[in-house]
Amino acid sequence: MNVRPLHDRIIVLRLEEEGEQKIGGIIIPDAAKEKPQQGKVIAAGAGKVKEDGTRQPLDVKEGDTILFGKYSGQEIKMDGEEYLIMREDEVLAVIDSKSKK
Repeated sequence: MNVRPLHDRIIVLRLEEEGEQKIGGIIIPDAAKEKPQQGKVIAAGAGKVKEDGTRQPLDVKEGDTILFGKYSGQEIKMDGEEYLIMREDEVLAVIDSKSKK
């Protein structure tokens, strides 16, 4: 994929949840399931331009796993795959993949 988001935007691939959703033993069809609110950052912009002309770098980077709101971003389709493009301020958290014991 040769797409570079502008400014403080990022491109996210939704991560599918494990297992099937069941309510009272009934399997929910794909069309009625809620979309996952977790994804992997595929590409990130260079950062927001401040009033003095300098760039404020993003807190998220390519490869980060993030949590975002239910209605965050704009869905786009590229190369047959569905992605979200959103501003960095729509990201709720970055999931740390390191397990701490």
